[in-house]
Amino acid sequence: MALRGYRYARGRSRDLSNVVAPPYDQISADAQDRLYAMSPENIVRVTYGKDEGGLDRYAQARAVLESWLAAGVWARDEEPAIYPYHQTYRLEGRPVTRRGFIALGEVSDYTQRMVLPHERTHAGPKLDRLKLLEATGADIGLLFMLVSDPAGEIRDATAPRGEPLVEARDLGGEWHGLWRLTDPTVIATVQALMSPRSVIIADGHHRYETAVEYAHRHPSAAHKLMAFFALEAPGLTILANHRLLSGVQRFSLASLAAAAGPCFEVSSLGDPLRFQPTPHRIGVVTGNGAAVFTARADAVDRIAWPAATSRAWRELAVAILHEGLLEPLLHITATGLEARSRVDYTADQAEAVRLASEGQCQAAFLIAPTTPQALQAIVAGGEVLPQKSTHFYPKLLDGLVFHRLGEEHEDD
Repeated sequence: MALRGYRYARGRSRDLSNVVAPPYDQISADAQDRLYAMSPENIVRVTYGKDEGGLDRYAQARAVLESWLAAGVWARDEEPAIYPYHQTYRLEGRPVTRRGFIALGEVSDYTQRMVLPHERTHAGPKLDRLKLLEATGADIGLLFMLVSDPAGEIRDATAPRGEPLVEARDLGGEWHGLWRLTDPTVIATVQALMSPRSVIIADGHHRYETAVEYAHRHPSAAHKLMAFFALEAPGLTILANHRLLSGVQRFSLASLAAAAGPCFEVSSLGDPLRFQPTPHRIGVVTGNGAAVFTARADAVDRIAWPAATSRAWRELAVAILHEGLLEPLLHITATGLEARSRVDYTADQAEAVRLASEGQCQAAFLIAPTTPQALQAIVAGGEVLPQKSTHFYPKLLDGLVFHRLGEEHEDD
């Protein structure tokens, strides 16, 4: 549904680069300091702030937001709207544009199958986000949602005209633009197109489940700020999360290759930077060399898979890595992956190769990304993907527009 969004109201510049921020879970300590330095009005002070002035970061976020609203730093739009949101970024040297729109989506339990998850969540991040919601009542963090739109009807209905209202560059230099559509006929058309369709959470599982819990406690807050993008449209880029291994006793590339023999053929890898993984070809880089582990033709039938996993799930590169190498040969279980005690992640293949080559980790496992088609098939079957199976790029920005929970019915 449409909303009267809150938007930055200082000055006349369209460029909001200094006041927007990445999602909270993408902000390192260094990035937090950088965002703080960019502007005293950067939205990070609410979404991922610091303990200051004798207040914990939740109370501090509330105080900051209230002062901003009182001073008119953010102001609420006069008319309900949906907000086309485009991102233009570079992929393998060429520009790519992802087109979607921001609106309110109703939250519901997963059992209703209107909102579908693709990964499991953990209690700690949800408690953190719930404390922030309870303190501020502000719905600032965009959920990245995927909707099937094979005919492009939603994309056409939400196509903006003219220049964007505002634009920004994220910390990686990628461009983001926001428009506003207020025509009631257009809004009604979009609502009618979206109403029968389920959506998949791409990024934001913890925030979504927090919103469901918040709605249980506050029934008037039944909607969440979401950005919707088509599964089939150009611009849906999913990067692999390459695995970085550390702290495994007596690990060596040679011993791993020998143990993997029943399920993998192992060959040398000359230049890991030029290696192109496939679901059945995994690159392993260490400080003493690199190799390609290629799953044998019968490997998918021989690996000891978790019960009730589908063929599509077992064909994922990340599943073959976890169930064919990490768990049976290196004894890294799902619990260990969640704890990140032995495995870390990066979506940057060059960084993974560098860290392994320099000995900053024991090995880098280079894997192929999950495709949108595989994601859709697995989620539609009621499964969730293995841990850290996707890295959607680029991330959405907080601070282009936000919503205050419970206000969605004020204009009904």
